[in-house]
Amino acid sequence: PSMDICVSSNFERYLFHLSGDDSSTLASWMGGFESTGKLTITGDLLSKAQADFKSAKCDTTQTLETIKNYHTKDDYMLCPHSATGVSALHQLNTADSATVALATAHFAKFGDACSKAVTPLPEIPKELSRLWSMETRKSHCPNDVKVVQKFMERKIEERMEKHKQRDEKKKMITNLLLVSAAVGVVAMIVSASKRR
Repeated sequence: PSMDICVSSNFERYLFHLSGDDSSTLASWMGGFESTGKLTITGDLLSKAQADFKSAKCDTTQTLETIKNYHTKDDYMLCPHSATGVSALHQLNTADSATVALATAHFAKFGDACSKAVTPLPEIPKELSRLWSMETRKSHCPNDVKVVQKFMERKIEERMEKHKQRDEKKKMITNLLLVSAAVGVVAMIVSASKRR
C-alpha cells in the first residue's frame, strides 16, 4: 500500500495534542506502540480521550443496509466506508439535520460491494467509467529512500518540462494570432485609404 493506514497520521497528531503538545511524550507513546503493538493511556488523559470520541461497530450486513436505505430514501449512493461511518452516526443517535458525514470515496470504486445492496447501480459518471479502460502506469523502485527521492525529482522535472513546452507552444500560437490580427487591421486600413 502507499501508506501505513494502521498508524494514522491524524491519530498521531491527536495524540500530540492530547499530550499537551509534548513531543517527548508522543515519541515515547509511539515508540512503545511500534515495539508492543499497544498504546495505553490512563487517568485524566484517558478521560479526555473518551470525552473526545464515540465509537460503534458496523458489520457487512449493517453496511449494506445503510447503503440500501440511503439510496432508497435519499437517492444517494454511499460507498461501503462512508456507509460504515453513517451507520455509526445512527447507532450513536448523533445523526440529525445538522450532522455532516464526509464521504470516503465514490461508490463506483466499490461497485461489486455496492451491487450487493443496490441493483442496478446508478450510472457511473463518464469521467470515472473511463478509468476502467485506461492503462495502469507504474514504476518499480528499490526500497531505498535516496533512489525514490531521485526518481520523484526526475518525474517532477519531466512534468515541468512538458508544461514548459506546452506553455511555449501556447505563447507562440498567441503571438501568431496577434500578428495575424495586426496584419488584418493593417490590410483594412490600407484598403480603406485606397478607396478614398
